[in-house]
Amino acid sequence: MLNYNSEEAQSSISKFEQMLKTNLIYFFDAQEFEDIVIHYLGFGDNQLAEKALKMGLDQHPGSHELMLLQSEMLILDQKYDMALELLEYIEKVHPFDEEIALQKASIASKKGDHKTSVKQLHQALNNSENPLDIWNLLGMEHLLAEEFEEASFFFKKCIDESPEDYPSLYNFLYCLEQTGQIEKATACLNKILEYNPYCEVAWHQLGKILIKSGKFKEALSAFDFAIISDDTFTGAYIEKGNLLESIGKTNEAIQNYEVAMNTTDPTSFIHKCIGRCHENLGNIYLAKKFYLKSIQLEPSNENSWESLILFFINQKKYSKAEYYLNRALEINSDSTNLWKKSLELNALNGKQERVRISSNRLVELGNSKSDIFIHLIDFFIEKKVWVNAYEFAEEAVSSFPKNKNLALRLAGCYLNLSRIEEGLNLLNPSSLNASEKTSFIKLFPNYGKLISDM
Repeated sequence: MLNYNSEEAQSSISKFEQMLKTNLIYFFDAQEFEDIVIHYLGFGDNQLAEKALKMGLDQHPGSHELMLLQSEMLILDQKYDMALELLEYIEKVHPFDEEIALQKASIASKKGDHKTSVKQLHQALNNSENPLDIWNLLGMEHLLAEEFEEASFFFKKCIDESPEDYPSLYNFLYCLEQTGQIEKATACLNKILEYNPYCEVAWHQLGKILIKSGKFKEALSAFDFAIISDDTFTGAYIEKGNLLESIGKTNEAIQNYEVAMNTTDPTSFIHKCIGRCHENLGNIYLAKKFYLKSIQLEPSNENSWESLILFFINQKKYSKAEYYLNRALEINSDSTNLWKKSLELNALNGKQERVRISSNRLVELGNSKSDIFIHLIDFFIEKKVWVNAYEFAEEAVSSFPKNKNLALRLAGCYLNLSRIEEGLNLLNPSSLNASEKTSFIKLFPNYGKLISDM
């Protein structure tokens, strides 16, 4: 690996820049030109990199290292066919250079041809004396192709070779999660902890896996060990806070979020979490304070705006909710979630024209009209505002008479409005399949027995 901060490299760069100022032509060897080009690429100055590369090829037309840099720059410019043509030429002279296969793999990957990319990476692997980086690339390529078993195989090789390769560890655990191999993930983390009992990342990941297994007490212990291993590990405090919040230990959750806030720069996410905790405790003033701070820290964070708007809706301060919703949409005009909040709030306030505007915007953003109806009906069902839920369900069924999901919701509204006969006629419980019964019972648990008995 070249050290581009070395005195030799810096001397070459200074000499090159002096040459550009004087319009004189200096001679550099091929290695010097390579250093200069990579230096400018590293700083994103492609114009000077191209100038240095052209001069280098003029002075050293047979340098395959400079030609490889040229093909790399063609790839950066998305000139893939030209890059492939140049790589084929270089390969005839240097058939065993792993960089050629790596660049071909990069081109194939950028084109979405993961199969060819994997093939080229295996060729590079055959010519490499240091396979670690190529294993990682193979893992990433299989991951992009959603071939999780194959991806996990290569990420595991990276971890075995380098236990502190945490990006590979994260990817390996993600692959195991996608394939449901929780025990294998746990075994991998325990092996890392045997090697390094103070590996905060492994403890942190183990805690997250234990949560998914419902082992909350063990998960809290894992997060505690992560914090013991590194008392500035922000992620461990946040995960521990989330877990404590979920099991009702809200004050302890706030304490962990506050410690997390002191271990890093102020973030919108942590302020939102603390605001939510205070809202759950009934500390309305503090909740509002933290929600407002959250949007100030990151105005483009739609989740923070959503939490603030929902807070005012829950407080029945609809004008405040509308004010902040309009502000949020000015900044996040393409946010599906915020437009759904607009739909809910305007429906709640009976502003039909604004409901229509919100619905049309959601359609423009790729939502189907039937899904928009379902979202709105479910909102009123959740709030047990049965008249509103019924009105929108009736309109939806008239627009989509063959949509069974909408019919189930209208039937449930009938039942909750004591229109039992109409509800049962529309529902026809004996005709429902298992999935439809489950969906109905989830929406209307009070009528679960009615469905189960028929």
